[in-house]
Amino acid sequence: VIHEKAPCADSVHKILCNHTSKSRYFLVGTNQAQTKHRVLKIDRTEPKDLVIIDDKHVYSQQEVRELLGRLDLGNRTKIGQKGSSGLSRAVSAFGIVGFVRFLEGYYIVLITKRRKMADIGGHSIYKIEDTSMIYIPNDSVRVTHPDEARYVRIFQNVDLSSNFYFSYSYDLSHSLQYNLTLLQRPYELWSSPASSAEEEVQTQSKQDCFDIFEDEGLPTQVVYGLLNEPYYKYVWNGKLLERVKDIVHHDWLMYIIHGFCGQSKLLIYGRPVHITLIARRSSKFAGTRFLKRGANCEGDVANEVETEQIVHDASVMSFTAGSYSSYVQVRGSVPLYWSQDISTMMPKPPIRLDQADPYAHVAGLHFDQMLQRFGSPIIILNLVKKREKRKHEKILSEELYPAVINLNQFLPPANWIDYIAWDMARYTKSKLCNVLDRLSMIAENVTGVLRTNCVDCLDRTNTAQFMVGKCALAYQLYALGMIDKPKLQFDTDCVRLFEELYEDHGDTLSLQYGGSQLVHRVKTYRKIAPWTQHSKDIMQTLSRYYSNAFSDADRQDAINLFLQVYQPSESKPHLWELPTDFYLHQKNTMALPQDRRSYTLWWSEGILSYLPVAYDEVPCEENMKKVKVKRVNRFDESIDIYTEFFKPYELTSFDDTFCIAMTNSAREFMPKTVGVDPSPFTVRKPEETGKSVLGNKTSKEETLLQRKTAASAPPPPSEEAISSTSEDDSEDDRDDDGSVSQRSTPIKLLTESGESNRTQEQQQQSVKEPYGLNLAEFPAEEDQLIYERKSKCHGLFFYHQVICLILVLPYIHYLIHACAHLSFSPLSLCPVHVREPVSCFPEDSIYAALPPQVDRDSRDEFESHVMTGQGQVRVLCRDDMLMYREYVKNRYM
Repeated sequence: VIHEKAPCADSVHKILCNHTSKSRYFLVGTNQAQTKHRVLKIDRTEPKDLVIIDDKHVYSQQEVRELLGRLDLGNRTKIGQKGSSGLSRAVSAFGIVGFVRFLEGYYIVLITKRRKMADIGGHSIYKIEDTSMIYIPNDSVRVTHPDEARYVRIFQNVDLSSNFYFSYSYDLSHSLQYNLTLLQRPYELWSSPASSAEEEVQTQSKQDCFDIFEDEGLPTQVVYGLLNEPYYKYVWNGKLLERVKDIVHHDWLMYIIHGFCGQSKLLIYGRPVHITLIARRSSKFAGTRFLKRGANCEGDVANEVETEQIVHDASVMSFTAGSYSSYVQVRGSVPLYWSQDISTMMPKPPIRLDQADPYAHVAGLHFDQMLQRFGSPIIILNLVKKREKRKHEKILSEELYPAVINLNQFLPPANWIDYIAWDMARYTKSKLCNVLDRLSMIAENVTGVLRTNCVDCLDRTNTAQFMVGKCALAYQLYALGMIDKPKLQFDTDCVRLFEELYEDHGDTLSLQYGGSQLVHRVKTYRKIAPWTQHSKDIMQTLSRYYSNAFSDADRQDAINLFLQVYQPSESKPHLWELPTDFYLHQKNTMALPQDRRSYTLWWSEGILSYLPVAYDEVPCEENMKKVKVKRVNRFDESIDIYTEFFKPYELTSFDDTFCIAMTNSAREFMPKTVGVDPSPFTVRKPEETGKSVLGNKTSKEETLLQRKTAASAPPPPSEEAISSTSEDDSEDDRDDDGSVSQRSTPIKLLTESGESNRTQEQQQQSVKEPYGLNLAEFPAEEDQLIYERKSKCHGLFFYHQVICLILVLPYIHYLIHACAHLSFSPLSLCPVHVREPVSCFPEDSIYAALPPQVDRDSRDEFESHVMTGQGQVRVLCRDDMLMYREYVKNRYM
């Protein structure tokens, strides 16, 4: 598996998995620049054990080729025989998910496809698209087991191509604040009295993982790269890597999270601002909706998700020089011992409290975790119902509020847990109350980490988190200097972009936990949802009910096996034979407590002395043990973000560089009409927006759809419509790329006289309609000369695309004016170029491509378009007239 090189460490970015004969697998990993290579050797002769040898040597590309060549030659059946090679490539991949064993030998799980989803400060975040699971022992030593295949099927029920994310250089398990806080620490915490021999061992095992600059006379030193222990609560392959964690170099270890990652671009008068949403689903007490409720005995709650929204100025790609803002909020089930009985088929099974907890022990464990990670104050927003004819949700409220009161009496008043209870469902039914206004008031008063919950933590919770996030977004943009006051209104491009991002986030989390997308959305609570939304809500409710009733049990088994909550063994019952998985998630209930936890001092030692600061972010000795330190050269390539991101040493394509399908506020939301305020903070009417209210499709998409069906059932046009087209028709007929269809071209232009009747003002007006610009002034003469010189140099490489550019670019008539001076002689079309290597690596030299050869018909077509741009329409031939008449006949008659 080959990983792309990280800005902070030479992580293994890509792996070439090869095996020699039947005895070993060789994993050859390299960085993005392919200048450093590492090798892992995996023994295939062990039927049940995992034997891995990590070659500590860092190879160059030439050295690793020579190594593989020697292995290939040495493992052939006969020396010199080319037909049966001793070394063959098994798979090429982008990372190791982990190693897993059921009842036979070990498997290795590799990432074979990935897709870039976001970029934060030059650090790329990828989504897993596909994986490969390879059995390690060879067939000669394999001891088969009849139940092995069933465990493999259960394990593979966890779809790794569905919302699993990783990064080679950015710690996704921690927040941005935590990652940046570790970049600067007191000097005395970094210095250690390690001996020279111990330091040499550290150098071998932690090579190039850290970079420290010492500045004499200052109490601190700045760290430009670091390797930190992940927060295993949000890591989903921690158990799969546990077997090799202390054996292999840290560059081989890559931790994945489960949840959601989305990034959108907000253009503020051309200034790009990226809004990133990262949701981390907890791997503790994880499962499906009705099978995992409440909390376990360790304080981990069901459906716990940490959502972080990051706003940064994308014009600066650096953590040290850029501007970043981050806000975190949490959702999770009510931290009590409770469940719902699903033995009977009911839409709403009754809620029951499974265990009495008079001292709020489990709630104390849960809020202790939050104090350690986030500090104080912690704010609870409880959205469950308060008034019910028959007690259902009310049971949880009646139990949670006394638990918070009990825990607060032992905390200092400044660090109390704030509790806000609001019956959101009841207020939604009232015609006099505005639900979102009430949520806005709550959000304005939130000053710490907000923990939101309803019963399922899905629909109501997502809308509440959106409103809190909307309020936080206003303060983030205000702090970054993008707006003059921290206030954002609905029906602006900015809020609509943010709403779409949050609903994608809510749909994804709802599918993972509840088995369907959101039923009630922000538009539902704004009471502007279209009537078609009601039928969709019914279908989502039925889908959620079906999933909970028939497929959740299998999904729960797969999660238990993937997270290694259950590990198969010959000495215990199989996973499908267990009557319940209660004891798998409640392990402490099976052991006698050694030290009983205090009911009054319910927090962990050391936390209270640092509040309101989170203990995890305190530069104390305990936390510094998690960080691995190594001094490296300042100009080491492992921290060269420019070289890492832009890769000037190789020829790259636009598809690879700009592969993120990012939502853009100017493209998707801003109206395309003339005279519209381009600010994304301007309130727009529904009819002005880029997306329609009913179908969630743009007007252009609907026009294209109508065009596709127009040939089969065209509407009967009037004579006026045939002779000329109105401005509205012309506007609707423009494609997404800004081109104009043939229907919008006036018929009077296509005359046999060969002369154009359009004036310069009409040409400028045609440009003004789609782009909102009036090109009344030509560029300066000096700029035109520069452009003409470059056009002559590069015109031959691009002129096969000029036909498309004529229809797209607003400045195309300037390009045509420059290209008119180009010579189209046969010699100029076939120039002789001398190609030189452009790479600094001789073995990886990449040569420039030869210009494409253009036939005579294409040149004639191009010259015709150049003449048209100059106002000289050529005389139409008979074939052209027949083609046009056939088009009009099929289109309008």
